[in-house]
Amino acid sequence: MSTANAAKSGTFKIGSDLEVHRLGFGAMRITGSGVWGESDDPAEALRTLKRVPELGINLIDTADSYGPEISERMIHEALYPYNGLVIATKGGLIRPAPNVWNPCGRPDYLRQQVFVSMRRLGVERIDLWQLHRVDPDVPRDEQFDAIRELQREGLIRHVGLSEVQIDDIEAAQKYFSVATVQNLFNLTNRQSDDVLNHCEAHNIGFIPWFPLAARRTGTARLAARCHRQGPQRQSQPDRAGVVAAPQPGDVAHPRHRQGETS
Repeated sequence: MSTANAAKSGTFKIGSDLEVHRLGFGAMRITGSGVWGESDDPAEALRTLKRVPELGINLIDTADSYGPEISERMIHEALYPYNGLVIATKGGLIRPAPNVWNPCGRPDYLRQQVFVSMRRLGVERIDLWQLHRVDPDVPRDEQFDAIRELQREGLIRHVGLSEVQIDDIEAAQKYFSVATVQNLFNLTNRQSDDVLNHCEAHNIGFIPWFPLAARRTGTARLAARCHRQGPQRQSQPDRAGVVAAPQPGDVAHPRHRQGETS
């Protein structure tokens, strides 16, 4: 029986210099119900995190809003110092209640959240920081300009965007090099096909969140869809450096949990 190892998924260089395995780990569901508060079994969540590098995974995707704060704190507790792990985090969403996510792109808020993420993760620079959502109530250019300043100050190594369209990417490129895009994308939802094509053409890493659609797609239905789409549509690992960071529904099984980041 072969040993599971994310190295078999291949590699991609984020921003052309930060090499990661294409199969990562999404750390949203190490929190409580509604992505709120502590896990029902914190000890098991910590054990799951410690298992991640043993499986060859060297990219962990989290966000300040997961918990909120809980996911970043647990990553630090379980894995610091990171010894070759790339910890990617996100900012730009406020969590007033379970399952509630409100965009906040005020420059002062984005700046604050970068600093608190650095403190929780115990790092002096975040390797990959992604804007979790573009706030429709704050001019887009103001958000991008604030992020550019954070990168110029050396607080962020690479910058990514989440849930964006091509025009958002092009607007952001005027302020900083967009290293990654993280959009909803899986076998049953391919609305970001045009964004994926754009990322492929411009060597931007594409991180699909909810890539397995695990809780919405039964095994039989998934197999039937794969059969209809054919092998070229099912899996194209070399496209745009697609990096999947699935999330397990059960913290006890990190191998099944590599896929549902948002």
